[in-house]
This record gives sequence, structure tokens and C-alpha cells, in this order.
Amino acid sequence: MIRTTDAGSLRVVTIDRPARRNALRPADLDALEAAVTDADASVVYLHGAGDAFCAGADLDVVASLDDPAAFALHGQRVADAIEASSSVVVAGVDGAARGGGVELALACDLRVATPDATFAEPGVKFGLFGAWGGTVRLSRVLRDGDAMDFALSGRVVDAEEAKRIGLVSRVVTDPKTVAEDVAANKPDALAVVKARMRDDRPREEQEAAEAAAFDRLVSAYASDIAADRE
Repeated sequence: MIRTTDAGSLRVVTIDRPARRNALRPADLDALEAAVTDADASVVYLHGAGDAFCAGADLDVVASLDDPAAFALHGQRVADAIEASSSVVVAGVDGAARGGGVELALACDLRVATPDATFAEPGVKFGLFGAWGGTVRLSRVLRDGDAMDFALSGRVVDAEEAKRIGLVSRVVTDPKTVAEDVAANKPDALAVVKARMRDDRPREEQEAAEAAAFDRLVSAYASDIAADRE
């Protein structure tokens, strides 16, 4: 079950299946995609109910799949949609993030952990791996050696190590406060920063888009910019 709560420029999306450590079924993936991509809020805060962020795919579902490739593509589509969302998406990880839960967090723009957060890709222990785009995003977010170690060992990484290797940017008591701080900024500036940092076109095109976006923001906020210097 996916729940949403809107408060101004912040939408809170809760994966609410604590009895199963927030493990995701196909319908949950669809609901999660809609909750993030349909948001009018400039910032979406994604977290899990209970004592886990997300255990990833529901393994009872995985074990009975008729078309595993389609399920993998389904998860990839949802992770891609989170990454491409016009909102800034902040993952607040408290408790366990496992498998697909790690992959969803990797698709977010910011990952913030509590001291109790832990991360692992344990699928290699029983014949699986991160097929929701995890192998691609891990190597993009972490250094090559750290990404390989995390993916191949299946070991559990605590919050402090996650911060050290770059899996999360901060370890705080309440990650939602980080999302609230981000949401207090100008929505169109946030959207521009996300779009520019996600842009993988040739450098010349990126620079032209950056200059055009800067021009738009200066024109829109000239009086605010001047007032901020007073």
C-alpha cells in the first residue's frame, strides 16, 4: 500500500506494508510510480512505515513469476520514472533497505539515512541481483571498487559506512527535515538544478541549456536577487 500526504511544496509518500517490511508487489510499484510522478509538489519525500525503508520486491511474488523479465522491466520503469520526475525526490531511509529498496533509493535525488539505517543487496546469496537498474546506478553513485564490493558481497552496510562510500549524503535523526529544508527553496530553481544535473547530452548542449535556464531565473527573480543583497 502506498500512502500520500501533501503539505504545500512537499509531498510525503509512504510505503505502508510494515508486516512485510514494505516489500513491493506489481500493484505497489504502479501506485508508487503514480504517487511520485503525479505530484504537484516541488519535493517528494519517500520513506517506509515501521522499522524498514523497503525490503525490495516481495519474494513470494518473485518465486511465482511467469515472466521474470517483465517484472524486472516493471521495476526499472518505476525507478526511471522516479529519477525523471519533475519533483526533487528525497529518500529517507530508516531501518532496512534491501534489494529493490536500495534501487529505489538510488533513483532518488537525495538519500538521507537515520543512524539505524542499513543497506544490502542480498540477492546474490540466493541467486538474484539488483535488476531494477541497481547495477547501473550503483556504479554511477559509488566508486567502482565500492560498487563492486557492495553488489558482489551481499553484506550489510550501516549508515556511517553508507555515508563514507557515498550511498547517502547525510545521517540525521529525522530525514524528513532535510526534505522540508529543500522544499523551502524556490520550486523552479530546484527543477532547474535537477534537470541540469541529470542532463547527459553533449557538453555544449548542456552549457547552452544551463545558460538559458539561468536567464529565465534571473528574469523571474530579479527583485528577489536584489533584495537578498540588501
